[in-house]
Amino acid sequence: MEPASGFTRQLIEQEVTLALFTFCSLNMLEGADLIAKTKAMADASRSDLVRECGYVTIKEDGTERLNFVTFYEALLKAKGVDLKPKKRMGRKLTHKTKVQSDGKVIVGSAYIEGMNLDPGTTFDIKVGRNSVVLTAAGAD
Repeated sequence: MEPASGFTRQLIEQEVTLALFTFCSLNMLEGADLIAKTKAMADASRSDLVRECGYVTIKEDGTERLNFVTFYEALLKAKGVDLKPKKRMGRKLTHKTKVQSDGKVIVGSAYIEGMNLDPGTTFDIKVGRNSVVLTAAGAD
């Protein structure tokens, strides 16, 4: 049999690595199985627990990498804890503004909408030493 060229050998190594990774990721316990295994191995080390539950990736050099974060995320998900942050639309409000060159101060529409104010709403203005406070007229 003729030795494989460098390119062919590299493809074979990539396929083997991919096969090992896929093999490991297919055996990751989830849900009730993960909780049961965790309870059954209560006295085991964390590394052994992660390994036995299948959260291991084989690196290109043949050594294993324990995927602790993925394991703990799966464990929390199995216990009903949702880690996904709630989606927010748009950018965060900065609560800052600047005086324009013509002396006007602009309050963005996001603030107005957040307070459920309608066009034409009047405001009381209180000026302090270092502050200007706008309060919707009639609001106490």
